[in-house]
Amino acid sequence: MSAPLTSPDGFALKRTNYQWMIIGILILIVGYLLMSGGAADDPTAFSEEVFSTRRITIAPIVVLLGYGTIFYAILKR
Repeated sequence: MSAPLTSPDGFALKRTNYQWMIIGILILIVGYLLMSGGAADDPTAFSEEVFSTRRITIAPIVVLLGYGTIFYAILKR
């Protein structure tokens, strides 16, 4: 027979998997915080801050790393 898919304590994943998931969620939070802001005080004025390197390059990469970490946590044996 094949081995059971759950761990002996009844959880589907091991403790390290959940730790990796928490790390991934924290990375996601940091990425979304990096994306936030940049709004102009005056809604009729254009703000260049919307297109800063932090918001359009670094933050999406951090978010993808967060999702990658969560994906790894789910698939890790």
